[in-house]
Amino acid sequence: MGKLEDKVAIITGGAGGIGKAAARKYLAEGSKVLLVDLDEEALKQAVEELASNQVSYFAADVTDPAQSQDYVNAAVERYGGVDVYLANAGIEGMVAPIEEYDLAMFDKVLAVNVRGVWLGIKSVFPELKKRGGGSIVITSSVAGIKGSAGISAYNTSKHAVIGMMRSMAMEGAPHNIRVNTVNPSPVETRMMRSLEAGFNPEDAEAAHQGIASNIPLGRYGEPEDIANLMAFLAADDSAFLTGGVYMADGGISAN
Repeated sequence: MGKLEDKVAIITGGAGGIGKAAARKYLAEGSKVLLVDLDEEALKQAVEELASNQVSYFAADVTDPAQSQDYVNAAVERYGGVDVYLANAGIEGMVAPIEEYDLAMFDKVLAVNVRGVWLGIKSVFPELKKRGGGSIVITSSVAGIKGSAGISAYNTSKHAVIGMMRSMAMEGAPHNIRVNTVNPSPVETRMMRSLEAGFNPEDAEAAHQGIASNIPLGRYGEPEDIANLMAFLAADDSAFLTGGVYMADGGISAN
């Protein structure tokens, strides 16, 4: 019997590398999964790759209040409730010094990475209460505890969701709703390819090597490395854990 047997999980950013890896892990542990993302074609492909009758998708803009409520309603209608909410949708924005950073891009990053998480939690909280509790896992980043030049919007957003998590952990505790963040290092995903190209437009591979060299374990994380922690925090093995910032960073935060 899996550790998420008969649980229902919503995963935003479900068509991306970490989202799909988390879905694969949740399914292996017995969960039913609703993937949420903006790109319907990417969602269809993700569901095909996962090849399970326990997974479906819902295309939605996480920054929109009505659409956030709609995907929660869809999970309830399809699977009977919600036990786990993985707030994983996020965008990297651009790489630029503060005086050149585009205001519209700043607003977009904060809308997806912060407002989207807040709206999702707002919509899912009543459903978790109905189940007698549950787990909310928010994807932050090492950028949520450290500073990095050139990605001010992303850094800001990932710090912000840690503060949100701590507030939500306090609100959720009386209802047995646990709330934690997972803070990955750079991971082998599309997002890092984009950031590498921004850090070094002439030689993105050199940027990759330079970043990896600063990780004590000597490599980027794989999506599965992050998914393993996300599954642990979703399951009852972590029943006494809430309000925590959990690093999955190859040792970066030890520096």
